[in-house]
Amino acid sequence: MIEVYGHGGDRETAAATFGGAAADFVDFSANINPLGPPPEVLEVLQSALDTVIRYPDPRHRNFKNLLARRLQVPPESLSIGNGAAESMALLLLGLAPKRVGTVEPCFCEYAELAGKFGAEVSRVYGKASLQWKADVEDILQLMEQVDVLFVGQPNNPNGVQYSEQELCALAEAAGQSDTVLVVDEAFIDFIPLERQVSLLPVLDRYPHVILIRSMTKFYAIPGLRLGYAIAHPDYIRRMTAKQVSWSVNGLALLAGEACLQSGEAYERRTQELIAMERGRLLAALAEWGCGVIPGEANYILARAPGTWSASAIQQALGQRGILIRSCAMYPGLTTSHFRIAVKDAEANSLLLSVLGEVLEEERWRDN
Repeated sequence: MIEVYGHGGDRETAAATFGGAAADFVDFSANINPLGPPPEVLEVLQSALDTVIRYPDPRHRNFKNLLARRLQVPPESLSIGNGAAESMALLLLGLAPKRVGTVEPCFCEYAELAGKFGAEVSRVYGKASLQWKADVEDILQLMEQVDVLFVGQPNNPNGVQYSEQELCALAEAAGQSDTVLVVDEAFIDFIPLERQVSLLPVLDRYPHVILIRSMTKFYAIPGLRLGYAIAHPDYIRRMTAKQVSWSVNGLALLAGEACLQSGEAYERRTQELIAMERGRLLAALAEWGCGVIPGEANYILARAPGTWSASAIQQALGQRGILIRSCAMYPGLTTSHFRIAVKDAEANSLLLSVLGEVLEEERWRDN
């Protein structure tokens, strides 16, 4: 297992484990837009290198105002963070919950950050019959026991959305139990707008809900780090009060402005590419006997075929220069579960070719 720090995308550990240069791996363990950043972003960064001698705006005003217009929310309902992870940390620091709930399997930072800031973590678990979503009744019972509850929408690692009815039921219950419902929408932009299920359009009805979003995945700028929270201004003030000055760097803010101005063509190309290539990957994995969760995001949760473990497949592919994400450490999943990012046609073809060879070699050895 190469997820020694709990996440995918760790090329340095991969290089130390498998040999070779970190930059040479084809990385399916991190879920980043295969198109790369919009051209406008790279242009802005190149032209703005001399701005590194200045402090960034500690209140992120230009980016926040652009984002507020895009989302049609007041600027005071936004908190800008150094990635979505900082936004999660700020809400935990600002709200200081004693009990935090998670719906497993899910992004590990929910529980890790809660533990770092002194909260007790309670869990409910998804079911295979629900594509690893949890039964809403189980989530509602957990909500009555915690101060803050995290839900992924679409969830990581299975890429599945809860329905509008389910989300609204959770949001209503959050108000009744005085629990803060945190909906992590880090990957929602990969889903076409007509299929996105979000509480954003009705957020003013649910003051106990905080939405978390990421710019780094969809716009392919994980090295810059940029994310944000959308919530009632009272929560935003409590979060902002805990933020270290200048935690969001100036180049990240300029890149974020360029992302918001990049236009709909980039968004449509991304969503169309992901939909087409996800279908191709799903079909091939199913043909090889992998159990797959179709999902709607830019990654696929799969169960290794036969007696294969996720670790064995990860090792075999890693030795051939390809990285995948073992999901053995996700509570609720098994040692046979792994996740692959949906990349462009060329990279996906390479993965399918190499994975096919690995599985075929094992089949002949068994015979």
